[in-house]
Amino acid sequence: MESGRAGKRAAGIRILAIGGGTGLSTLLQGLKKFVAAERPDGTASVSSRDDARRVSDLTAVVTMSDDGGSSGRLRRDFQVLPPGDIRNCMVALSEDEALLSRLFQFRFAGGRGLKGHSFGNLFLTALTAVTGDFQEAVKLSGEVLAIRGRIFPSTMADVRLEAEMEDGRNVQGETRISRTRGRIARLRLAPASCSPLPQTLKAIEQADVITIGPGSLFTSIIPNLLVEAVAPAIARSRAVKIYIANLMTQPGETTGFTASDHLRVIEDHCGVRFFDVALLNGAPIPLRLQRRYLAERSQPVEIDLPQLMDMGLRVVTTDLVPESRPGTTSSKWVRHDPDRLAQAVMGIASRHLRSRASRPHKRQTIRKTA
Repeated sequence: MESGRAGKRAAGIRILAIGGGTGLSTLLQGLKKFVAAERPDGTASVSSRDDARRVSDLTAVVTMSDDGGSSGRLRRDFQVLPPGDIRNCMVALSEDEALLSRLFQFRFAGGRGLKGHSFGNLFLTALTAVTGDFQEAVKLSGEVLAIRGRIFPSTMADVRLEAEMEDGRNVQGETRISRTRGRIARLRLAPASCSPLPQTLKAIEQADVITIGPGSLFTSIIPNLLVEAVAPAIARSRAVKIYIANLMTQPGETTGFTASDHLRVIEDHCGVRFFDVALLNGAPIPLRLQRRYLAERSQPVEIDLPQLMDMGLRVVTTDLVPESRPGTTSSKWVRHDPDRLAQAVMGIASRHLRSRASRPHKRQTIRKTA
């Protein structure tokens, strides 16, 4: 599927994935395998999967508040939007996971001014200067990588994160917020009046499935939903809205949070309850990894089923972690398995499409928040 091509809708499922960080790129890596390849004449190739198990449109909306590492340096030096999460999503959606993807992910280990930068970040920054438009640079880069989907920044505004902590402190900047040990009472975007791309609102309206997560609650998830008009548009959409829970809590930000705690924070910031399904991992996390995370005050996210049910959610639990194979060295990080995660999302999507025609659409009520 060519990025940005307009035309008659193909049979299949339209999926909109919202997030950032490694969580979003992991999900996209799995979902792209369900996207129908497009022939040179613009028609979709025949798939072995039926239409209820095939993606006709895959769109990612990516947070734009990163101010650390290579992205932060480029943002400060060249006044561009942070390219890092966009780059990761492009690589995840790329048909070529070999040379070009490795090139975009290549990070310079030395060199004055180059150390720490990834080639993909530099490429996006240079292409933005040539075209004069970051979104055009994203589109053209997607064509270079032959991505199976579309990628939109959550906003084209130069936004920063601000957090009001429970102890009264105000912390500015995503990097400082993520490093601060303490509970966040309220998250804000500065400036607050930032708009999404029109294409994002159209994708929300047309989606059959909207996924939010996995990813950092306060720095990857909520910033997308604070962009003007995004949360109300999601609430109006007839799509099934899936919250994909993190596997582990994050030190400071979500220490001790259960699955329902994550959802309540989202609702509190958005002023609306719009999720239909909570997708959670039901497989055990290896004890050696739990011990490693516990040293950093992180633990598996608790599935508090009664509270989730009280919120009116359908709870889906399944094995979402990579299979441990004898003789292999397991990762030191706890991550979702891309294929298992995508299979779970597609299963939920298929059931939703089969039942949507007979189910009346419920409009959500937006409540104002302070």
